[in-house]
Order: sequence, then C-alpha cells, then structure tokens
Amino acid sequence: MQKDSQEINKGLVELLGAIPKEFVHSITPDHGTEFLHLDEISERLGVTVYWPDPYSPEQRGTNENTNGLIREYFPKRTDIDNYTEQDVEHCQKQLNQRPRKVLNYETPYEVFFDKPLHLV
Repeated sequence: MQKDSQEINKGLVELLGAIPKEFVHSITPDHGTEFLHLDEISERLGVTVYWPDPYSPEQRGTNENTNGLIREYFPKRTDIDNYTEQDVEHCQKQLNQRPRKVLNYETPYEVFFDKPLHLV
C-alpha cells in the first residue's frame, strides 16, 4: 500500500475530526513524504504539529512505543492488505485495553472514556 499525503490528510481529518478537541493536542509525525502537508491538518483541526529532528525517534517516544506494540500483531514489512478489518480491530481493542505506564497504568480506554475496566 503506497502512502500518499492526500490520503493521509483525508484519513487524519476523518479520524481526528471525530474525537473531541480536548483529546487531540498535537501531531508529531516523522519526516516521511506522506506527512508533507500536515500544516493543512493543523489549521483545519486547530492542532499543533511538532516536527522532530530527522533520525531522532526519541523525540517521538509514545509513537515509537506504540509502533512496537503494533508490531506484535503486524510484523514490520508485512503487507497490511493481507489482513482483514477484523484483524485490525482486534489489535486496536487489545492495545486500547493494555495498561500504559505513561497513563499511570490505566488503559487508553479508561482514560479516553473515563471508565474503569473491570477485569474478572
């Protein structure tokens, strides 16, 4: 699947536009060409874009950590077209219910919806 800046912008507007503004403060992309026009997204959605220095993954810590978690389900260089929407939703559900140190060991689900998960 080829990454295209127009497709990325469209997807981000769709995704981030559906989330309450108090949850989306900034976007910190890498320097891929698919992110060339993020300033348009910044203006449209009213979020700040932080451009990290090239080859500085430590400036995108949460992003790099999340990429590692996603790789548990979709190994690097895997063709995402070989997976179903259900596979992606399963990964999404698992990661949103996984406690994170950065969230004081709450899950993204608990923080976003302000509801504790009750594990049996």
